[in-house]
Order: sequence, then C-alpha cells, then structure tokens
Amino acid sequence: MSTVAVIDYGMGNLRSVCKAIEHVAPGARVRLTAEAADIRHADRVVFPGQGAIGGCMAALGANRLRESLLEAMKTKPFLGICLGLQALYDFSEEGGGTPCLSLLAGAVKRFPSEKMTDAASGLPLKVPHMGWNQVRQTVPHPLWQGIPQDSRFYFVHSYYADSADARDVAGETEYALRFTSAAAHENIFAVQFHPEKSQRAGLRLLENFVSWNGN
Repeated sequence: MSTVAVIDYGMGNLRSVCKAIEHVAPGARVRLTAEAADIRHADRVVFPGQGAIGGCMAALGANRLRESLLEAMKTKPFLGICLGLQALYDFSEEGGGTPCLSLLAGAVKRFPSEKMTDAASGLPLKVPHMGWNQVRQTVPHPLWQGIPQDSRFYFVHSYYADSADARDVAGETEYALRFTSAAAHENIFAVQFHPEKSQRAGLRLLENFVSWNGN
C-alpha cells in the first residue's frame, strides 16, 4: 500500500487535498501530518498551501519540518501545490522579502499593478488571479499523462513564480504576463494551481502523482 504524507503546517484547507487524493487512489494511505517521522516513512509527499509565504516558512521552522521536507525532496516523489510551489524558489517578494528553500532557481514576484491589463479587451485584470485559466504544457511529464494540452485549472494567487532556469518549467500560464504554473525537477513536480479544485484535469494529475515513481 502506497503511503502519502500531506504536510500540515497549519495553513489553508489541507483536508480537501487529502480527500481528493483518497478519491483518485482509494488504495493509498493518505495522512495529514505535522510529524517529521511520517514524512520520512511516507512513499510520497505532498506540500500544499494557501496564504502568506512568510507564515509558511516560519511554520516549517517552528514545527521542525524543514529538514525532513528537504530530505524527502531528494529521495521521494514530491508534489508542491500553490505555496508548495512558491516555497521551492530562492526568494519571494511577499512580506517585504522572504528567503525560501532554494531548490529551484528564480524568484516569486507580485503581479505588477501597472501591467495588469487584458491584452484582448484592454480591461483591467484583478489581483489576486482567481479562477480558471489554461496551462500550456511545455515539456512531456508523467504527471501530464491523459491531460489535454491547454487544459484549464483553478488558480488563487497574488504572486507568481519567475523561473530562472527554463529547464525547470513544465507549464506556463498567461495572466497579463507569462508565468511558471508548473515546475519539474527530477523527483519534484509543483504547480501554482489547485488540482484538488480543478475537476477532471486536476484529479487526473493527482492520480498520476500517486502512481509516479519520481523518474
């Protein structure tokens, strides 16, 4: 039986992620946990989240999860969701500037208000970027299996990932500007959107993750 550790650091609606994984993989053992031992012993790790990156990084340190999380990222299939993507980069502009985990090269930036205009209509775009948007798959990946190109996923975020290394980019989305909406590096896959809220395409991505061996 595959075990999936969903990291609980006290932020966001994490149980919805657990329920979505249980739905697509009823044979998996899914555990919402703040225990380092559970992360070490799990076959797969999911790092979800919604909220402020400063609070996220502080919670990881306070709960002593940072070290076990970094260890898991080296050896296990790993899925980051929303803040779980942003935390992988070097730095975030949020909160006056927040150092992150530096597993992916690049920075997380706020959508610039002066550029938030729809190119087609000329109308202003709202921040946060909230709702359905297309993801352009830029590389083949096991987690994209069975998901059509330009499928729509559900987003909620005010900051976006700006990857410094194009090799880490697995998907891109347009919202006044083009940003990294999916990143992949070895056994790590992370997305800005919420697959647990993205109906068929999102559930397929979670199903693919549970069967992925990290290669």
